[in-house]
Amino acid sequence: MNVKPAPTGPLDWRSLVLWLHSDGVISTEEAHRINARCAQAESAQHPLVRLASVSVRRAVDGKALDIELLTQWLAKRAALDYLRIDPLKVDVGKVADTMSAAYAERHRILPVQVTPSEIVVATAEPFLIDWVAQVERQSRRTVRRVVASPQDIHRYTVEFFALAKSVRAAAKAGNNAGSSFEQLVELGKTNKQLDANDQSVVQVVDWLWQYAFDQRASDIHLEPRREQGVIRFRIDGVLHPVYQMPMGVLTAMTARIKLLGRMDVVERRRPQDGRIKTRNPGGDEIEMRISTLPTAFGEKMVMRIFDPDTTVKDLDALGFSSHDAQRWEALVKRPTGIILVTGPTGSGKTTTLYSTLKRIATEEVNVSTVEDPIEMIEPAFNQTQVQPQLDFGFPEGLRALMRQDPDIIMVGEIRDQQTAEMAVQAALTGHLVFSSLHTNDAPSAVTRLMELGVPPYLINATLLGVLAQRLVRTLCPHCKLPDAAATREALAEVVKPWQITGAYKPFKAVGCVDCRMTGFLGRMGLYELLVVSEAFKEKVNREPNADALKRQAVQDGMRPLRLAGALRVAEGLTVLEEVLSSTPPLA
Repeated sequence: MNVKPAPTGPLDWRSLVLWLHSDGVISTEEAHRINARCAQAESAQHPLVRLASVSVRRAVDGKALDIELLTQWLAKRAALDYLRIDPLKVDVGKVADTMSAAYAERHRILPVQVTPSEIVVATAEPFLIDWVAQVERQSRRTVRRVVASPQDIHRYTVEFFALAKSVRAAAKAGNNAGSSFEQLVELGKTNKQLDANDQSVVQVVDWLWQYAFDQRASDIHLEPRREQGVIRFRIDGVLHPVYQMPMGVLTAMTARIKLLGRMDVVERRRPQDGRIKTRNPGGDEIEMRISTLPTAFGEKMVMRIFDPDTTVKDLDALGFSSHDAQRWEALVKRPTGIILVTGPTGSGKTTTLYSTLKRIATEEVNVSTVEDPIEMIEPAFNQTQVQPQLDFGFPEGLRALMRQDPDIIMVGEIRDQQTAEMAVQAALTGHLVFSSLHTNDAPSAVTRLMELGVPPYLINATLLGVLAQRLVRTLCPHCKLPDAAATREALAEVVKPWQITGAYKPFKAVGCVDCRMTGFLGRMGLYELLVVSEAFKEKVNREPNADALKRQAVQDGMRPLRLAGALRVAEGLTVLEEVLSSTPPLA
């Protein structure tokens, strides 16, 4: 059992079992068990995949070795670097130009990075090197091999080469007819416009969506530039470059998406909005809101992705502390009044409103909304979209809703005096009204309503509470480590005069393959909940300035956004830098 075979030729599962045993990874008993299981039937699977399927267990702790752990072990044994392939970091166009799909599949290799002097090639057969000299000769670059999971290599070989083939085919179908501000006129050349229904274009658009869903993107950006088109994904609040392609292909993709979103394909001079419903790889329905904008080099498009699994959450998943969750629950059970959610664009207001309405939309109540645009279709609501071109804005929508026997009304946003007055009237006539405002914190919502022309006595008569919120990135649970340099005193200094009591277990961002070496995975909400009390109403009447209102709200139990963030830092869920960059100062 202790004989170590010479590492040459293709891998086989028997050799892997011998090596695992000789390296002390598995026990003698486990080696016998695996041999017996694998010998029962021959298989065409890669040996690593085959071993992972029989749950190889480590001698040290009995933990099952999945395909990634087995691949990491193999890389170490072969004295090569291990790589978890991140498709966002692969230039698919360059990869496809390096070798053919047939060659990559035959040798079970995949180029993952191309520089002027080097090609990094992923392989799951580290002892097969007969292809290296040929690739180096043809590419005139040095090959550096890395070991990657055979499943990832197979999957991305198919995806990358299929995508590159579709882009090349689409590019051949025509070049950019464009609507660039700097139009280049070349005499004697045809200027054929790509067909939005061309099969290659259809395939590239389908890939784009499935890829975005797979990467947890919240937004897809199609951006025309002078020389080429650029695709970027927003993941956990940060934009990542994904692909660069000929402008003609990007223009055709934009036309294809506009067609599916029932937008005017010909009109490129003015902004447009649309929506598309599709399915993610798991078969769940996904809604996308589409927005186009004319730019100097053509039509820019942004698609915001609304996944029902991430858009409608319970309060714990949203990030509410127990302190604020109880107060929020009590607030939304009130029969009449106005509840506001405030924060900048992209701070999660829509998710909070939808999640809350979903919880209270029972068979016994009529929940109606007026939105611009409707972010996500929700069967439990009666949703209406404003149409300014038809003189149907928020005030008109609210006025119409009042005749629809509503119990609960959600107004997408209070933007002007008319909408504010209509929301107040709805609350005064026995309805519970939810809406959003763009303010820096919760107390500022009151002064904003006054600026819009709502008198203090009507604010006191209708306003129940205001929830201000922000989103911060959460630490990756797979790689975060305790932060020995952090101190309770340093955190307390940031939130003076507040005291940080209770648990204090700060962590720091490290970075791993699961979080793309960022140290963060996902986002959570920070909340500042102002509940209107009798004392607060007195301040609105006698001292309606932001500082006085904030002091009273704090006395009534409001925890400022920065304090909410500091408490999350103390719990080890995020880092102080994230909180400081996203929340207003306490002073």
